Amino acid sequence: MKLPYAEPFRIKMVEEIHQSTRENREEWLKNAHYNLFNLKSSQVFIDLLTDSGTGAMSDQQWGALMTGDESYAGSRSFDALHETVKKLTGYQYLLPTHQGRAAENVLFSVLVKDGDIIPGNSHFDTTKGHIEIRKAHAVDCTIDAAFDVDDLFPFKGNINLDKLEEVYKSHPKEKIPFCLITITCNSSGGQPVSLENIKAVKELSDRYGIPIYFDSARFAENAYFIKMREKGQENRTIKEIAKEVFSYGVGMTMSSKKDGLVNIGGFIALNDEKIFRAASNFTIIYEGFITYGGMAGRDMAALAVGLNEATEFAYLESRISQVEYLGNRLIEFGIPVQKPIGGHAVFIDSLKFLPNIPRDQYPAQTLANEIYKEAGIRTVEIGTLLADRDPESRENRYPKLELVRLAIPRRTYTNNHMDYIAVAIKNVFDRKEEIQKGYNITWESEILRHFTVQLEEA
Repeated sequence: MKLPYAEPFRIKMVEEIHQSTRENREEWLKNAHYNLFNLKSSQVFIDLLTDSGTGAMSDQQWGALMTGDESYAGSRSFDALHETVKKLTGYQYLLPTHQGRAAENVLFSVLVKDGDIIPGNSHFDTTKGHIEIRKAHAVDCTIDAAFDVDDLFPFKGNINLDKLEEVYKSHPKEKIPFCLITITCNSSGGQPVSLENIKAVKELSDRYGIPIYFDSARFAENAYFIKMREKGQENRTIKEIAKEVFSYGVGMTMSSKKDGLVNIGGFIALNDEKIFRAASNFTIIYEGFITYGGMAGRDMAALAVGLNEATEFAYLESRISQVEYLGNRLIEFGIPVQKPIGGHAVFIDSLKFLPNIPRDQYPAQTLANEIYKEAGIRTVEIGTLLADRDPESRENRYPKLELVRLAIPRRTYTNNHMDYIAVAIKNVFDRKEEIQKGYNITWESEILRHFTVQLEEA
């Protein structure tokens, strides 16, 4: 008999979590202005708001954390992180930051100017925010298959080359500072980008003299999908695939709270000394000295270990298999989800789940709130609230998909938790006809509104 799959780790410490009543949750949600970001963690049973910084570190990471060097300049923890990043990416220059959006802020302060055009594959919320706050424009060139949740194309994070070339033809070269490839592509459902597509984007961009940068928060998961789904890549290691991917760009930003397996941190890695020096100035202004940049030495030490662990096949198989397990349970229950299942999360299609809720009443947020009321599970809307308003017309931007993201923290929950989540969502699905109203906005911020928006029942 073939042995069943078993996780390549054992649990060494646990954290108690608490159930609540539906009456509790309805009151808490109302007091939070129906925004799940406003809930206290003690009011949440299973927290799928994000996989960013919410995972469990290994014993080796905790050991590295205890020996971190807190020197203001020239820390040996920085040296360890620098060497690890060079080995994994091939990039020679490193600037640590306190998290991924800080890396975007520093790098875009050098590269992005008023009126610039930044093409890519479904830029994520903070990325688009950092572009638009500089009065530039993010242009989504993702392939059309990404917006059909039932299409089983294995690389739905890919860039459409015709769309990208149209951007290159339509704007002066000096107004396009770079093309940004997000790996994996969060906004399209945690979907990977193929090595073949990355090469093709590189070839096209070279013809127009446009450099490529990577938003690399989930680069290891992307490399895993390349190994598992792309012909000719099956015998390569994750580290080999990742290094080749990065060879087609000139730099990267990283939120280390994802595939760095740590609770805080980020970095910029570059090969261009001129851009490195310019970004160093902004690092000192916004973050800290260039050999710590907003990170404690102990966190850099833990990150150096985490990057190596995250690029091992056994870890990635365990991590992505759990996400797939939840996705398959939901599919068994008839829940409409983005297929194939992505790397870090399962994404529910709220337009199919709640077809009676008008888009101006935010169906994805409505579904996320119903899941919380049902079982104390916190998820997040990836839809119209996140898409924000057009910076010029101030009208809602309605994306092609209204998704609820179930982001799975790394090495944190068991498959029993996945079963609980699946049944809870099935219970909501069984009573979906009773859900006839969504929400209206009572207050919102000028940009990135979904984090702090206040809502009322419609």
